[in-house]
Amino acid sequence: MAFLPEMVLLAGALALFLVTLGEGRVRQARTVALISSVAAIIACILSLWENATLFSGAYRVDQFSQVLKLVFGCGFTLVLLLIGNLDDIRDDIRPEYFFFLALSMVGLTMLVSCVDIITLVVSLEVSAFPLYFLVAMRRERKGQKSQMESAIKYIMFGVAANGVMFFGMSYLFGLTGTTSLTEMMPRLQPVIHSPLAIAGLGLTFCGIYYKLAVFPFHFWTPDVYQGASNETAGLVASLPKIGAIAVLVRFVSLASPDNHTVAIMLAILATASMFYGNLIALVQKDFKRLLGFSGIAHAGYALIGFVTLDQMGYAAALYYIIGYFLMVLACFIVICKVSRDGTNVSIDELAGLHRRSPLLALTLVVGVFALAGIPPFVGFMGKLSLLSAALSKGHLCLVIIAMINAAIAVYYYLCVVREACFRDPGDRLPIRLDWPTRVLCVLLIGGILALGVFPGRVLDTLSTSVACVTGGQAPAASAVADAR
Repeated sequence: MAFLPEMVLLAGALALFLVTLGEGRVRQARTVALISSVAAIIACILSLWENATLFSGAYRVDQFSQVLKLVFGCGFTLVLLLIGNLDDIRDDIRPEYFFFLALSMVGLTMLVSCVDIITLVVSLEVSAFPLYFLVAMRRERKGQKSQMESAIKYIMFGVAANGVMFFGMSYLFGLTGTTSLTEMMPRLQPVIHSPLAIAGLGLTFCGIYYKLAVFPFHFWTPDVYQGASNETAGLVASLPKIGAIAVLVRFVSLASPDNHTVAIMLAILATASMFYGNLIALVQKDFKRLLGFSGIAHAGYALIGFVTLDQMGYAAALYYIIGYFLMVLACFIVICKVSRDGTNVSIDELAGLHRRSPLLALTLVVGVFALAGIPPFVGFMGKLSLLSAALSKGHLCLVIIAMINAAIAVYYYLCVVREACFRDPGDRLPIRLDWPTRVLCVLLIGGILALGVFPGRVLDTLSTSVACVTGGQAPAASAVADAR
């Protein structure tokens, strides 16, 4: 029962591999993928409170991993509803698209249970390499091969970031003599303030920063978003970031709560990411590139939770990134449906969306308002939780910087809303939505609103699950209530 989610997803990936052996089996592949995602959700619910270890303690199932596996299962289903018929993917390789997507989900699901450097690296690569292929699968147009350029950049930056991360891991192994994160934590504490330990942690973080698109490991983000198909960009922008935050929780918890050097390093990266992402997003005309630079800024917001070096901050970061997944997916469903024949969408093309498709316009407004941090949506509660956690640890300057950046971001988000709700559609035709798209829009709107209005249960669950990683106790209910 403890490993049921992984077994279900592996079985689904194997079934998809068998489907890809035939010709023209796109519908069968999509059906198998949907069945696998729903079965994974059921498996996650059934095994939610299970605890077990595998591979001599290198792979651990606990509440932290099981909660996030449930998030991945739900996210897998939402992404499948998003990608639809894959109009921008070549006809002959569409079944393979679902196969690689399932493989990536297997890697992400295993990632959150890895408590050893070796299994962690394997899971990271299993989750990452299929995404490289998905970016390159976009259909070529006359005079346009940007998808290949984007895929090459994605791979090259990924390989470089992984090399730096492995070098940092070698430092940690040299200092502690173990690859197990649970054994590494107590062995690292006596030397945690040494330059070698700080360098090891810093270099190890680099690979995770790449997944999150944290400055200065962000260069691939806008180009990959622009070059990949709209559906692939929506996937790359969302689920892998949750896995990156989960891994970052395990590594940052190796630092002691009074390690000011690690806290300062994280605060500098958070500040640089927020300013860079928001300022560059101000001048973007392509909606996907805007979301790419916005994602860099939101990665900076998420890092604020890690500056606290405590459970409350880690739980707030996880809560925020789960909310970000819903917010950015709401924007990408609009891009996929507004796009003509899978082409990229400029902000001007959103003009008159409230008349062309009221449901899409509502989904876009909710997603953009949530990204801007406007109540009562999850973006507001996520930022409030992060800033409350940082302020409780005395990081007043960082809180002020985050508030300034949130104000900057409001401008370009409102520009999107202006185009969608206050511009005339001109000669643009109405947009007809199929039932999976309607279901996805309703689910995203409901999720963004529910997480913003009722954050207590989610924050309590995440705080309890993070305690399984840090070895401490979950914050008292009063502390979580104060944060809210």
